[in-house]
Amino acid sequence: MNQVETTIVLDAIKAASKKWKNAFNSGDAAGCALQYEEDAVMNAKPFGTYTGAVEIQAFWQKLIDDGFSDVDYIEPNIKVIDAKSGLLTSRWKMNNAHGIITNELWVIQSDGTVKLREDDFEVQD
Repeated sequence: MNQVETTIVLDAIKAASKKWKNAFNSGDAAGCALQYEEDAVMNAKPFGTYTGAVEIQAFWQKLIDDGFSDVDYIEPNIKVIDAKSGLLTSRWKMNNAHGIITNELWVIQSDGTVKLREDDFEVQD
């Protein structure tokens, strides 16, 4: 992969991640779920595993309903895997919790959008 291809993937993932954070921070669980592939898998420790956009949306809706907001990523790192995907890791914080993202696998779709295929994160004490 050349530098131009790497930059395209990096920029696409940064924009998609920002879109997800903006949806969450505005209380839009449906907008969060739109950032996932239809059969995505989310491992949210200690809560459990959620498969598919419907289950994932329900998880984010409950968190929003419980008063969680203001998510921010701390020192995110994106590793480009290939011309269509990259892996984001980061520490994160929000108003009522903090933790770590160990695996956000973002994939460029055939229509040019970028969506999460895998999302692994945990809440830390």
